[in-house]
Amino acid sequence: ATGPQGPTGPSVGLFAQTGASADVTGTTVETTLIDGGVGSLTVPANGFVVGDSFSAVMSGQMNVANNQTIRVRVKSGSVILADSGVQSITNITGDTWTLNIDFTIRQIGAAGVASLVSVGGFHYTKTVNGTVQGFAFNTTNSTTFDTTVSNTLNITVQWGSTNAGNTIHSDVFVLNRTY
Repeated sequence: ATGPQGPTGPSVGLFAQTGASADVTGTTVETTLIDGGVGSLTVPANGFVVGDSFSAVMSGQMNVANNQTIRVRVKSGSVILADSGVQSITNITGDTWTLNIDFTIRQIGAAGVASLVSVGGFHYTKTVNGTVQGFAFNTTNSTTFDTTVSNTLNITVQWGSTNAGNTIHSDVFVLNRTY
């Protein structure tokens, strides 16, 4: 069968970032972690079907000052699809981070009818001691998600302070349709 994004079956690449994102440094302004690339992050109005599933993998480098917080959001426009909430993060220098997110369309329709579940994990390895740390989140949006309008994926980060020691960017971002 053919769905709105391509054939059902093996994973289908939808977007690949082709350059590092801009550094998000010393600001409390919510800022995208996605840079330009090939493919598309947009699903047109009425382009989803129940069961459509996607996987996103993003990774890059970060530095974090002592006793800081970070928040990761997955959005379509102003609609929040997934939200890590405010997470404590501290004392990181030149470490690699990875964000994995899986999404599934549970119901299609207008806001209040459509439903999307998103599960994500943000992990980083502290080079100072080799420990893996991070956080996970699980969000179901069945109130503001709307499949009758065009949806464009965005992944943002927001620091809890303007400390200049807080900096993050993505080097890799790939979005695949998995079902």
